[in-house]
Amino acid sequence: MIIRLATALQVPLRERNALLLAAGYAPLYRQNGLDAPEMEEAKRAIDFLLAQQEPYPAFVVDRYWNILMMNCGTRRFFSLFPKLVLPERPNAIRLVFQPDGLRPFIANWESLAARLIQRVHREAATVGPSDSQMAALREELLNYPGVPSRWRTPDLASAPPAFLTIDYRWNEYIVRLFSTITTFGTPQDVTLQELRIECFFPADETTRSAFSLPHVPGSAP
Repeated sequence: MIIRLATALQVPLRERNALLLAAGYAPLYRQNGLDAPEMEEAKRAIDFLLAQQEPYPAFVVDRYWNILMMNCGTRRFFSLFPKLVLPERPNAIRLVFQPDGLRPFIANWESLAARLIQRVHREAATVGPSDSQMAALREELLNYPGVPSRWRTPDLASAPPAFLTIDYRWNEYIVRLFSTITTFGTPQDVTLQELRIECFFPADETTRSAFSLPHVPGSAP
């Protein structure tokens, strides 16, 4: 009955396990690391997608936006910004909000960050108060310098734009990118369900041309 109800309500696998535990049952869904033998074919698919995205950036994040894998295009793109402080285990959404991350290079930072924090609000509401890590991440983002206090309240009224780009300042260029997010269609593993593969594409011809310049680190060979 618990599984039937959770399936009908599209409850995430992690929360289904929590419901089973609360009811006195053992968890049903495993949570394997990407290096586990059971994940070999899934890992192969991820590697394929990352490679196909070259020379443009692509990376894999978990439910907290921690970057687990990235392609060479991502590393080359990060190298465009010599003052960028990149931690050993970068977090995609922290990089947008941190003053010493990508934030100084994002021309449309306020409009972009305003939409991203609403996504974090939605994720936090979905997982509920039991996920202290998600709540802590949201509080951390809201406490960075320059983050408006009004962002503490979820915006349920305004309609989001049809298309949101990330506009980076690089030399004399404005590099405009948009992203697509790929997830596994029928995951039965907690890790796989929570993985998101984000692939970035040029949003205009200027950006496409910038990536093709021979002196640009992100350019194709």
